[in-house]
Amino acid sequence: METKNDKTVEEKNITTDKKQSRKNFLRNTGAALLSGGFLASMGFPFQSKANDLGAPTNTDPASTSIFSLPKVNRVAADPTDIPAPIKRRSSKTHNITLESKEVVAEIEDGVKFKYLTYGGQVPGPMLRVRRGDTIILNHKNLTDNTMIHNVDFHACYGPGGAADATICPPGQSKKVKFKAMYPGAYIYHCAVPRMDYHISSGMYGMILVEPEEGLPEVDHEFYFGQNEIYTDKAAGTKGLHGFDTERMKAEDPTYVVLNGEKYAITGNRHGALTVKKGDTARVYLVTGGPNVTSNFHPIGNVFTKAWREGAIASEPERYVQTCQVPPGSCGIFEMDFPVPGPVKMVDHALTRVAKKGMLGIINVEGAKEADIFDPDIT
Repeated sequence: METKNDKTVEEKNITTDKKQSRKNFLRNTGAALLSGGFLASMGFPFQSKANDLGAPTNTDPASTSIFSLPKVNRVAADPTDIPAPIKRRSSKTHNITLESKEVVAEIEDGVKFKYLTYGGQVPGPMLRVRRGDTIILNHKNLTDNTMIHNVDFHACYGPGGAADATICPPGQSKKVKFKAMYPGAYIYHCAVPRMDYHISSGMYGMILVEPEEGLPEVDHEFYFGQNEIYTDKAAGTKGLHGFDTERMKAEDPTYVVLNGEKYAITGNRHGALTVKKGDTARVYLVTGGPNVTSNFHPIGNVFTKAWREGAIASEPERYVQTCQVPPGSCGIFEMDFPVPGPVKMVDHALTRVAKKGMLGIINVEGAKEADIFDPDIT
């Protein structure tokens, strides 16, 4: 067990970096030896005894890196807190700041975990642009953080999806400019050498590139993210959970969650969503993974339209019951709500719902429609 006076090799490097230039920091920490070329060329921190590049050398929850981080009451992104649909018919330039932020929060009541996030939420903020727009992205790695971070945009034509251009240690920032050349819903995520650990801990989000003509009007839009979390304690065990790299290698998650927490978007946690009978909704799902494919299904409903892989320029599939959204991808779905009652958004690998936390609820309010569904027939 470390004491508060102990530091991991990475933490010592980060402390030194705050006194040195980035060039000296990268020279002292060395280059990560990773297949694929560009990561090795970027000078990521390398520790020969570590089981995680881009992570502490151990997962002891008493690490000083845990105790020094801010504590927050919620990391689950509000599914309704997304940018409004785009009405303009001309291109523009967006100046967007995306903050890498490490925090401690609860996966479920009494179960604490060190999350790695963009903007302190899981999934990270939904970004919304139009095809042909230019994005000037400022990636800030906050001073209190303990690790190097970056951003890989699947919506970006460019080496590493801008990952190599946005990498920086704590206390620094990097800017990159790119044009949104193709429409659709695309993931962005951290892409340091241990990207699987960073993504599992919450570092992913969605950028929506609307087509030039925009999207049809709906009454609601909701934004969800699915990922799995691997911890060193059994699910539900009270206290601070460390990250378990061996469980991740075995692809045996402790939790599979919607918006970062167990049952986050339900009445038992942060509250269900609400719509009116007869409303329409567009649902966006980004699957961070890093390993598990979502089998996205609305219990008591179907997707009236579905764009797999977020390919909004394609013709939609109609009346889809369950749609796979693999790690590193997105889905766009439209739904009708003709009858009242709860619609449960789940992964239809149902053990993930019953045992691991993958559930969100949309409550439909309104009078009974007995011609469509009558639960009281005698």
